[in-house]
Amino acid sequence: MTTQAGTRVPTTDTAHCPARWVRTRLRASPLAALLMAALAFVTVFLAAAFPRIADRGADAALQDFVSQKGLSQSSLQTTSKTQDDDNAVELDRVQRQLTEMVGRQLTLTQPGQAYGTRALGDRGMGNPEYVRIAEKRTDPVLGLLYLHDLTARATLTDGTWPPPGAVGGPLPIVISKKAAETIHIKLGDVIDNGAEGSGAKRTTVVVGLYQVNDPQDPFWEDLGCPARACLRTDPGHEHWMTSGFVDGDSLPAMARWGSNAENFWRLPVDTASLHADQLDRTRSILSSLLIGRDATALAGATGRRDLHTSSGLPDILSRADDRYQASLPLSTIGPAGVAGVATVVLFLAAALTTDRRTAEIRLLRARGGSLAGVLRRLTGEGAVTVLPAAVLGTALALVLLPAPRWDRSVLAALVATLIALLAFPARAALLWARRRAAGGRRRLVGELTVLAVTAAAVAEVRRRGVGTGAGLDPLLVAAPLLLAVTGGLLLARIQPLVVGWLAALAGRGRGLIGFLGLARASRDSSGRRKPSALPLLALLIAVTTTGFGATVLDTVDHVRTRAARIATGGDVGVSLPGYATLTEPFTKAAGALPGVRASTAVWVEPNARIIGADQSYTEAYLVMVVDPAAYAEIARTLGVGELDPAKLAGTSGGRDTPVPALVSRDLAKRLAAGSSQVRTPNGNDLRLTVAGTVGATPALPDPGKPFVVVPAGPAWERLPDAKRVNEWFAVGDVDPEGVRTALRDNSGARPVGLAKLIADDAAAVGKATHGLPAGYTVRSSRETAAALGDDPLQHAAGRLFWYAAAAGAGYALLAVLLTLFRAAPDRTALLARLRTMGLRPRQGLALIVTEALPQTFAAAVGGGLVAVAAVALLGGAFDISTLVGANVGDALTPVLLPVLLPTAGLALLVGLGVALETLVAGRRQIATDLRAGEQS
Repeated sequence: MTTQAGTRVPTTDTAHCPARWVRTRLRASPLAALLMAALAFVTVFLAAAFPRIADRGADAALQDFVSQKGLSQSSLQTTSKTQDDDNAVELDRVQRQLTEMVGRQLTLTQPGQAYGTRALGDRGMGNPEYVRIAEKRTDPVLGLLYLHDLTARATLTDGTWPPPGAVGGPLPIVISKKAAETIHIKLGDVIDNGAEGSGAKRTTVVVGLYQVNDPQDPFWEDLGCPARACLRTDPGHEHWMTSGFVDGDSLPAMARWGSNAENFWRLPVDTASLHADQLDRTRSILSSLLIGRDATALAGATGRRDLHTSSGLPDILSRADDRYQASLPLSTIGPAGVAGVATVVLFLAAALTTDRRTAEIRLLRARGGSLAGVLRRLTGEGAVTVLPAAVLGTALALVLLPAPRWDRSVLAALVATLIALLAFPARAALLWARRRAAGGRRRLVGELTVLAVTAAAVAEVRRRGVGTGAGLDPLLVAAPLLLAVTGGLLLARIQPLVVGWLAALAGRGRGLIGFLGLARASRDSSGRRKPSALPLLALLIAVTTTGFGATVLDTVDHVRTRAARIATGGDVGVSLPGYATLTEPFTKAAGALPGVRASTAVWVEPNARIIGADQSYTEAYLVMVVDPAAYAEIARTLGVGELDPAKLAGTSGGRDTPVPALVSRDLAKRLAAGSSQVRTPNGNDLRLTVAGTVGATPALPDPGKPFVVVPAGPAWERLPDAKRVNEWFAVGDVDPEGVRTALRDNSGARPVGLAKLIADDAAAVGKATHGLPAGYTVRSSRETAAALGDDPLQHAAGRLFWYAAAAGAGYALLAVLLTLFRAAPDRTALLARLRTMGLRPRQGLALIVTEALPQTFAAAVGGGLVAVAAVALLGGAFDISTLVGANVGDALTPVLLPVLLPTAGLALLVGLGVALETLVAGRRQIATDLRAGEQS
């Protein structure tokens, strides 16, 4: 519409439309919106990532634990008696049905699957030309099997594979070429396997020799002795044993040969499919397959009513679950601390935004905006920045850290998103709620409530300890965090008073920087003596949880080292088999090695008898110590069986002169009644006089039965034929390779006879290591500790803690920087005024550092003290055996260094962050303020 003069009049359809609120606000402060989005992204990403990191670590630990138990233990072993019409085709059919039905519920792996038939009775090989062990002259033994697809895992070297369908006459078999060489079996031999009950002879004929392609393949577990001749050392009838294989059409004949036979199917479970969070479901499936409804279904589907399935997997999974549950409290404390610090930082960021926009929000209310309408606008504004960042952070965590369980990650990300989204509107709502607050009474009531809850939580944790097998205990995880919150609130009350008192003292001096910095540190940005507790709380939670976790890991390392030393009997120990003795050149060479602080040789006799005055005897260990003084030093170093070497100072004398002895406590009362003696297995008697009692001894840290310790010198005078030693112990920084070298160079006589056969048999399966004969063992506490610590469950818990410590430190630094940003306008105005009065830039930096230092120092000291207090109050409730790798009774005790190092590191990080923020942003802000004039 236009007028006569041509002027256009605005109409309704062209009236001005106000710009949208969110777009206007984002354009007004794009940097603030970008920073909030970045904070939300990082927080949500960490919230979604930590549960997945924990799941991945637990799954890796479970899979490693199960795989270490061996293929046979981690498989389903299904058996059925062999029937007259059984053959290879029938076994193939049953295998397909078992694989199909079991594979619907459990993930099976193809490598390691094995099935076939085994004779239930092994038979001797009575051919006179076959090798027998000279001492016993026991016939070698043959076991028969049929194994599906044997030709794919073994290579025929001589002869042929067994022909199918052999009827009558000797049963055709193939055996290992190595076994044939050991026992002197020749191709074509008819082996005499004894007689049946009816008197008919059992015979087999060797039609072929083969060589196993990979004798170390786990596939061969529990399949007899297929690759070689194995030495069986059953007491009284040591003999050679090997396995032979028949054709799949000869199963009924093999059953008659062995009096019975058993079909077997081994179905290995894929360890990579096992997950810690699904252990209950997996055990339920296994229980059904072994003894439940699925077991009945398997028997019906295969047509074999006697089908029986067994497995060691349920027991392994139960033990793995116990380990997982025991590690949960220790591995969850770190992420719980990060959650606490992140929550504080989000509320601190909301407080900073509220302070910056207080005038704007009150103006909206003054112009008629309702409380709900204003909060709705603020929530919508935050949703545009927070929600996309939260979705991106969650998706990134799910993609970068694949794990089967996603619900916990999504739930944690949702909680973090809600906090990031609603923190600012909730803080803004307090602008109107503060009018109803009666002074500081509400804060006091809240702090007293937190104190009461913390005291109740600590008392309950100390009363009940760790609930074993009950899963994650939220109270146990929350107790250190509650202690940190309580310490932070208490410190927030104390710090302004202490800093104000220090400011008053600094005001009496000549310098102005210290006074101004301390005075500002004791007040908030409005100048009141009520500085916000949030920055201090964030710092203190980070320091406390980091210090607590560091104490746990340090204690675990020390306890593991001590457990390894006790298990070793020192820092290095040497043990020999019963047929061998340590030579004097070895003991001299080993004792002279670099780092040896004390060493001694020992004879440990496990089958001695202690005879009391009433002539009754007790089975006991006899420990003869060559150097009692060195042995006492070893005991003192280990803290096990500490003794006074003077008590073992025996005198020369005849056979009837008693030898001083230290006895275990269970023997002390019995031997106190009168004279006693110890009798060795060869019939020698040694009279004893009790010189003292000990609970354990380095040579026998966990004896399990009574023992007696005597000096070797006087004992050997009375028993010259007992002059030998079979163990050696040392403490100090000793290289075990040097001990092994000394043992190789000075090992004395080599084993002969049966002992040599045992050594050769052990070497055949790779048991002999480091070039030492079988049974010669060099133990090192360093290597033992490394073996105890080589556990993915321990590594996962440690990694999770250090990730949490790094994240907590980052959030603590961010809390301090947000506090500086919050006070930046007031501080900038003050510095600008002071610059006009001659304040130098270096003094301005000193002022800002002085202002931030009290809070950082208070948080570092307070957090360290709270961490020590948390360890002292809660340490007894934590079981660290799982992280140590051995059953230990040690409780967590306060240690200064593990708390001091992360505390000092965090304080240094925060100080560097403050200095960097001042150098980068402070100078530019001051220059801008000087050019623009006074604006405060």
